[in-house]
Amino acid sequence: MPELPEVETVMRGLRKVLEGRVIRAAAITRPDLRWPFPDGLALRLTGARVEGFRRRGKYMLMRLSGGDSLLIHLGMSGRMVARPLVDLPNAPVAHEHLALETEEGIRVGFVDPRRFGCVDLVPTAAEEGHRLLAGLGPEPLEEAFTPAVLGAALAGKRTPIKAALLDQRVVAGLGNIYVSEALHRAGISPRRLAASVAGARARRLVPAIKDVLNESIEAGGSSLRDYVQADGGIGFFQERFKVYDREGQPCERCPTLSWTGSAGGVPPCEGIRRIVQAGRATFHCPRHQH
Repeated sequence: MPELPEVETVMRGLRKVLEGRVIRAAAITRPDLRWPFPDGLALRLTGARVEGFRRRGKYMLMRLSGGDSLLIHLGMSGRMVARPLVDLPNAPVAHEHLALETEEGIRVGFVDPRRFGCVDLVPTAAEEGHRLLAGLGPEPLEEAFTPAVLGAALAGKRTPIKAALLDQRVVAGLGNIYVSEALHRAGISPRRLAASVAGARARRLVPAIKDVLNESIEAGGSSLRDYVQADGGIGFFQERFKVYDREGQPCERCPTLSWTGSAGGVPPCEGIRRIVQAGRATFHCPRHQH
């Protein structure tokens, strides 16, 4: 499932082609995705001007003239693909369930083969009260997300820190990839109890979360399986992974430790390990992360 950097990258791509534009036509090819489309959605979108965009966690909000916002979640396999109408094939686009066309001749299609994504319409003034957004935790890239805020959210939690960070009520937008990467940067074991990640550990973890997210956004996200950017390009952050999907490879944080024996009396780094937590793969270096 696309995580915060991928959603942010897609949203920025949509902003370039849709912001300030009028939706000349809208079409829906099926009654539902994960949930039914709102009644009369295509008619309500037609003629609306796109005023701006906002991301909340893993959700995109396209704000429209008239006071409504189109809420979009990509689900497991969803993609937003923007291209000129003149470049479209004559045949219908496979698995395209919602399409928007602008007066400038750009078509944006929501393509979702597995149909785990969703689309809804919500009054812009009531975005935060939408059932999918109301319980979300703080945005990790905002200044308000501080070590004190994270420590307070984790207080009393007896679950592993990896599981706690995947809880969207604790921090919005984090997923499996970036939690593994951030914990490695902060030198924190994914098995550590969440309640113990306070003080100095939280002061390491919060900037690690921000850094890994910002670096991924700069790289266009991580292209694994279905994810592509709005223009069809792929992201490249997967080339910078330090631990995710690197089982058995050397840990870059243990450069002085020998792979064939002890170094200075310290047990050698055995490389990156893969464990399973709550049904999800976790990658970490036991030597570096405590």
